Amino acid sequence: MQRHLLDILDKAAADDVMMVLSVANICGKACERLLSSCIEIIVKSNVDIITLDKSLPHDIVKQITDSRAELGLQGPESNGFPDKHVKRIHRALDSDDVELLRMLLKEGHTTLDDAYALHYAVAYCDAKTTAELLDLSLADVNHQNPRGYTVLHVAAMRKEPKIIVSLLTKGARPSDLTSDGKKALQIAKRLTRLVDFTKSTAEGKSAPKDRLCIEILEQAERRDPLLGEASLSLAMAGDDLRMKLLYLENRVGLAKLLFPMEAKVAMDIAQVDGTSEFPLASMRKKIADAQRTTVDLNEAPFKMKEEHLNRLRALSRTVELGKRFFPRCSEVLNKIMDADDLSEIAYMGNDTAEERQLKKQRYMELQEILSKAFTEDKEEFAKTNMSSSCSSTSKGADKPNNLPFRK
Repeated sequence: MQRHLLDILDKAAADDVMMVLSVANICGKACERLLSSCIEIIVKSNVDIITLDKSLPHDIVKQITDSRAELGLQGPESNGFPDKHVKRIHRALDSDDVELLRMLLKEGHTTLDDAYALHYAVAYCDAKTTAELLDLSLADVNHQNPRGYTVLHVAAMRKEPKIIVSLLTKGARPSDLTSDGKKALQIAKRLTRLVDFTKSTAEGKSAPKDRLCIEILEQAERRDPLLGEASLSLAMAGDDLRMKLLYLENRVGLAKLLFPMEAKVAMDIAQVDGTSEFPLASMRKKIADAQRTTVDLNEAPFKMKEEHLNRLRALSRTVELGKRFFPRCSEVLNKIMDADDLSEIAYMGNDTAEERQLKKQRYMELQEILSKAFTEDKEEFAKTNMSSSCSSTSKGADKPNNLPFRK
């Protein structure tokens, strides 16, 4: 194994060499030659001091920086980066203290871009902290670091779907290239094994994060989200806000059951957790009562409060994100949500035993339709990506930057 790694080490990306270096260091004398070769490659690479400090033991980092100094190799650290002001910014991010970060920025010693703060947050911080940093709107999401990486490139390396979607919604460009000609999608594919990407996910189970990242980036490059209303049911709701809220609650709830990982990403970005879920049973009863021929004049009409509007906006944003980044899931949800009797099935209320049995039967039919559509969708998607991967591999012989999946 060590001999094989030594043969291909000079062809590997610096970030991959860093991982090999970490393992070789743990193995000790058994991998002494491999460790020495890795250190030699990293010394001559453009890997910055911050990445080294975060990835390697202190003694190895010192060995690398000392070797660079002896060889006269110029790195970002030779120009005094990071200085004490940049380090304070990074420490604030390490402690998830965005308020402290604001105070440091007001001192005017550095900016988020000069400190590569967004790159740092995307690489090492909690997704929530990264989202708060993005919401400050003080950093360029397409800014390149000294290695030629944009923030989206770094996010693709981390393989965190929520961060990737957050960046794309803030204007990150999926078409931007690294200094060696790679896009974020190519980076994500390089870090994912083909067998992991094509493996089908059981209905209702979370999709693997690395595969989800690839799907999101592929969709961002296509730039063809579903147009118009989320589905026929929502379009028919028109301006009836309570019908829209009922629809959205049902749709997002169904998405959480069928596509838990995709739903979580969209809901987190839309900040659904910061809103109050509306009690659907009581709402369905009000809507059903409103459709009767007799009207109870003593019953107060339903009123949309601010909390309902906040909930509606958050759920609408969730559906929009689903249409944009997870169109396959959206199409499956449309088929279910547009079933005429879905809302009736959802509300069991004061039904008789016979009515409940009929609704249960209809529910099972819908579940079978969904399961079939879900399976066909997954199989078709796997075939499509298998063929595109083979195409990329064949082209890769002429174009070294066209990266296939990991083996």
